[in-house]
Order: sequence, then C-alpha cells, then structure tokens
Amino acid sequence: MKKILLLSDTHSHIDERILHFVSEADEVWHAGDIGDLAVTDAIAALKPLKAVYGNIDDHKARSSFPLDLKFDCEGMKVWITHIGGYPGKYNQRIREEIQKNPPQIFIAGHSHILKVQWDKSIQCMHLNPGACGVSGFHQMRTMLRFSIDKGTLKDLEVIELGLRGKKP
Repeated sequence: MKKILLLSDTHSHIDERILHFVSEADEVWHAGDIGDLAVTDAIAALKPLKAVYGNIDDHKARSSFPLDLKFDCEGMKVWITHIGGYPGKYNQRIREEIQKNPPQIFIAGHSHILKVQWDKSIQCMHLNPGACGVSGFHQMRTMLRFSIDKGTLKDLEVIELGLRGKKP
C-alpha cells in the first residue's frame, strides 16, 4: 500500500502546512505549474516525488520534469499531465491516446478547480487536486490524499489549506 499526496499549481509557493502533509505521505505527485524549483526541491528532500511541468514552468522545470508521466503504482496505471481536461472534455492533445489506452487514474491540474470524477466511458478515475498555491483565481487552496493498495484507490480525501489570500 502507498499513501499518495497529490498537489498542483503551486506557482512557486511552498509552506509548512503543505510540507506537513508531504511528511505524512509515502510519495508526492505534482501535476504541474511548479514555478520555482525550490518547491520540488523541498518536497523531494522529504519524500519521493513524481512531477510534470505545466504551462507557467520555465526551461529549468521543463528540463527536470516531463510533460506527461505514465507509470504503474501498486497495480494501477497512472497518467499525470498538467493540461488534460476532464471526462467528456479531454484536451485535444491527449484525447485519442486516453481513449485507446486509458489509465485507471488520470490526473490533471491547470484549472485550479478541484475535481474527482469517474469516467465511465473508459473506466478511469479522473483527479484534479485544485491549486495549493496562492496565485490564481481559486478561493480555497486544496490538495488530495489517497492510498493505492493492490490495484484499488481508497481513502480519498480533500485537504483544504485555507483561503488563497490568507496566511497559513
């Protein structure tokens, strides 16, 4: 069993509340718009990190992380990308591939909108953790935490870090 912390859209922001939840996870997955690599450095100093770059990320992030990350975790196929869309409205870049070779968990960031949605057409769980940074239009800073155990996603919970404009 692996305990996963899923976050996105840090936009160069990292704080003690985020790092507290990082320390409780077995692995951290970042769905892009990292911003300053000090964010991923701080996470990776504590726990194993899987990350993709997003549209705001510079050449340093783009040379450190891929656009798409596909891997197996505890018997589940996972695909992480930053701009992926959601069931019924997948991004054109990934639409054909996700239909032909669907993962069991598809993760995207970008929208700053927390979304957990089952895509019955491809039998896939879509996750967007919202945004845990302080830049953007979102009101509540959010992340997701869950476990993957022998091919089953379980114990999914939303972590609210507080309002975007408030100091933690």
